[in-house]
Amino acid sequence: MRTERGGLAALLIVTVVWGTTFPAMKLLSGPLSALEIIWLRFIIASCVLLPLWRGMRSSEWRWGLLLGTLMFIAFWLQVEGLARTSSNRNAFVTGLNVLVVPMLAMVALGRCYGWQLWVACSLALCGMFLMFFEDAPWNWGDTLTLSSTLFYAIYILVLEEAARRTLAAPLRATRMAAAQASVMLGCATLALALQGGFGSLAQAAAALDTPAWMAVLYLGLIASVIVVTLQAWGQQRVDAMRSAIVFGLEPVFAALTAWVLIGERMGTVAIGGAALIVAALFFSQWAPPQSANLGTPP
Repeated sequence: MRTERGGLAALLIVTVVWGTTFPAMKLLSGPLSALEIIWLRFIIASCVLLPLWRGMRSSEWRWGLLLGTLMFIAFWLQVEGLARTSSNRNAFVTGLNVLVVPMLAMVALGRCYGWQLWVACSLALCGMFLMFFEDAPWNWGDTLTLSSTLFYAIYILVLEEAARRTLAAPLRATRMAAAQASVMLGCATLALALQGGFGSLAQAAAALDTPAWMAVLYLGLIASVIVVTLQAWGQQRVDAMRSAIVFGLEPVFAALTAWVLIGERMGTVAIGGAALIVAALFFSQWAPPQSANLGTPP
């Protein structure tokens, strides 16, 4: 029980930091492309975590390769979406992975869930309608963000499976963070090279002001090195469904941070919609039935 509480505390810290990354990435999405943000973020993280490659087990780099690839796709889609929509909308659509995780688990892993999940989906759809009704219609940035949510839900389930399959020799969180950061950097490097984007990256980086570089360092050191390590450590102790409900608080922290740092505000109707989405995220995880286990339904 104490270990599980520690895992939940770690995931809560992860969620708070995630919430603060939305305005930071929004600040950078003007002067930099999505790939350039990811590359700068993970070159910093990879340099810090490089010494941890020494002594890495084969299982750690194999799982790190898969998880890092999934995370790269999710990050790329999320930042591309963020450049085309507000950070508040991006955060709340991203938060829907709390609903996507159990739905994927039902389809792919044969887990069973009760009526709460479907009520939660209805609440979330109503909340999104209210948010977008007051602000602007659904746009391409929201679609990219929803696609990112799907890949991150897959990431959460795969990370849980990695912990389950390596009980005899548990994956070390710091090594997993190093492996994932290196894969993220490798994918971003390859994509930028194919686009011939390193010249423009150098020019854009040289033009960044002090607040922008502080955002880059925050994303690279705090949101990547520390948070990826804490998430891997926490999810070794907390199952995917309980992890998802903690992650559901992410848009709340994102909205508060966006209000304080970049002045993004939601109207009364949008706030009501956001509240419905948060209620749906919690309701979807409230008293899950005992049959929600690995394997086929009884």
